Amino acid sequence: MTPEDAYRDALAWFQANWDPQLPLRDWWQRLADSGWGFPTWPQQWFGKGLDHAAAKGVARARREAGAFSAPLGIATMMVAPTLMEVGTPEQQQRYLPGIANGTEVWCQLFSEPGAGSDLAGVQTRAVRDGDEWVVNGQKVWTSGGHYARFAILVARTNPEVPKHRGLSFFLIDMDQPGVDPRPLRQMTGDAEFNEVFLTDARARHQNLVGGLGDGWSVALRLLNHERESLDADADGSGIMGDLDLDAPAGTFVGADGRNSDDGTGPMSMAQGDGAAELLTTLIAGAGRRGDAVTRQRVADIHSRIRIARYAGGAMPPSAGKLASVTLMRKVRDEALELLGPAGMLSGTEAPLAGAVTEMALWTPGLSIAGGTDEIQRNILGERHLGLPAEPRVDKDLPFKDLQQPSIRG
Repeated sequence: MTPEDAYRDALAWFQANWDPQLPLRDWWQRLADSGWGFPTWPQQWFGKGLDHAAAKGVARARREAGAFSAPLGIATMMVAPTLMEVGTPEQQQRYLPGIANGTEVWCQLFSEPGAGSDLAGVQTRAVRDGDEWVVNGQKVWTSGGHYARFAILVARTNPEVPKHRGLSFFLIDMDQPGVDPRPLRQMTGDAEFNEVFLTDARARHQNLVGGLGDGWSVALRLLNHERESLDADADGSGIMGDLDLDAPAGTFVGADGRNSDDGTGPMSMAQGDGAAELLTTLIAGAGRRGDAVTRQRVADIHSRIRIARYAGGAMPPSAGKLASVTLMRKVRDEALELLGPAGMLSGTEAPLAGAVTEMALWTPGLSIAGGTDEIQRNILGERHLGLPAEPRVDKDLPFKDLQQPSIRG
């Protein structure tokens, strides 16, 4: 299906089915059943089997119809695609419906205070106990950990082998004794991130994804999906959060037909059509339409958006993420320059109700999320350009023989 065909068919469906008075849970279920909520997903799992270019046509149709988007977050961007690839039939049947209709929110238990960007260096342990695994350790930067129902977890199941080979990937229930999420206040004022302490928490053996010891390869698959979701022309207009599923779906749509802000507003205004519209508004407000320097900088941003749109899904995920982060920085810098001193203000009395300031404070985190910029460049150099790998003295040593910092207390 071509992008225009997808746009036409989706627009007809949204115009016929969007009802702002429908409870959010019913609207999301209707979207899931139709396949238009996640058009790139397989047809047997709530999708249409479309490519990324056609999916952008669907997103354009939804925005034009003024309809609220499908659920957005770790569950839909990362967990579902990974389960479709390597999950068991039982895992797919149990978890994909709740992800597609937004009734089950997920979080990600990957990063640790003592491992930094070295995911393979995680110390959280999982020890087999019959049909379950007992998990002990500490995770950090867990988005939504304080309200998520389930989590994906990377834990060490074998310290006797080198660090990349002793990891396993689990699906774990967050609503159980021994799971203690503690929100962390961010510089935006929000507290979306958490540190999570795991003390004798339990994961069922049937919720092991991939084989025992295959956690590294499964995690790489999932991180690729995360990076693909951060391309420079992504549709970032959805909402991640703990939403009231009984509220009318129209509650979450702004007056201009876009989804209202609840954590992802900064992303939607820093990439794709959202960035173009933001800069157009700010240029007009600053009276700078005739300024040659401003026009050149904005033309550079527009060119990057067009290139990302043309490239579609052809770029390696790491290249797409780097392009996205670079674009967002440029949008941030230009938006603040256009606002002048008013760019230092925040809150409802600031220009655009402080949305630009929030975006500026939020943007630096994207250089870390999903793997730092430096890691993305290493991936591109080693895996795509064939450059020599960085020397690693710990590559072949058993994990138990590596010196580990003590971070739990």
